[in-house]
Amino acid sequence: MQYQTLLQDVINIADAASNKVLDIYRSDFKVNFKEDESPITCADVASHKVIVEGLRKLTPDIPILSEEAANAPWRQRRRWHRFWLVDPIDGTKEFTRRTDEFTVNIALIEHGEPVLGVVTAPALGEAYWGVKGEGAWKRERSGRVRRISVVVPKAQKRIVASKSHLNDATRDFIQTIGDHQLVQAGSSLKFCRIAEGDADIYPRLGPTCEWDTGAAHAVLAAAGGKVETLEGQPLRYGKEDVLNPYFVASAKWYR
Repeated sequence: MQYQTLLQDVINIADAASNKVLDIYRSDFKVNFKEDESPITCADVASHKVIVEGLRKLTPDIPILSEEAANAPWRQRRRWHRFWLVDPIDGTKEFTRRTDEFTVNIALIEHGEPVLGVVTAPALGEAYWGVKGEGAWKRERSGRVRRISVVVPKAQKRIVASKSHLNDATRDFIQTIGDHQLVQAGSSLKFCRIAEGDADIYPRLGPTCEWDTGAAHAVLAAAGGKVETLEGQPLRYGKEDVLNPYFVASAKWYR
């Protein structure tokens, strides 16, 4: 499959979803809660609808796995060698707190690997995308598009983390890095900050799901980075259990 031929259409779908999300973000929206007590708003549902309808028109033969759907059972998903992985809004807590650091995420997974990803940050006016073997790009608020890539870190490493997820295991990991500075970022933007050279490493020693990471993982990989488990294995997708193991996202200097 020629991933590049899909890219502009996927960007357009993500932009359309982002516009819906931004309209709701600027309104007096209500917050509900799922069975697991995680927040959900009408923006999550609206974004899901736009993305799923767009992807079904674009690639009717490629199945879709989305956070906001009653997804296919494992007996069907286990046969998916290629599928879309969607998080209509990553960082719903950031959305409800109006911090601006939430994202819309679309990834194409092939044989367990994210090969195309689009991440938009509607409130920041930014977008990132990456394609395996082609590279990664960022669209600024001004509309300017530039190629991005990871950088070789300086002696003081820039560790991107979230204040709300700085548990003891993460703090212990950070101490092994040595001299460092903490860079705050919400949602999947943590991966994107490494991809554009504004951070060096993101340890996630806490729960995430595949749709939380797939799109930004694709961007980071296309920018020259990597995402690995604590055992040093590539983070893979399309498992029966959609929970990710703990992982470290970085440029290739780490390990």
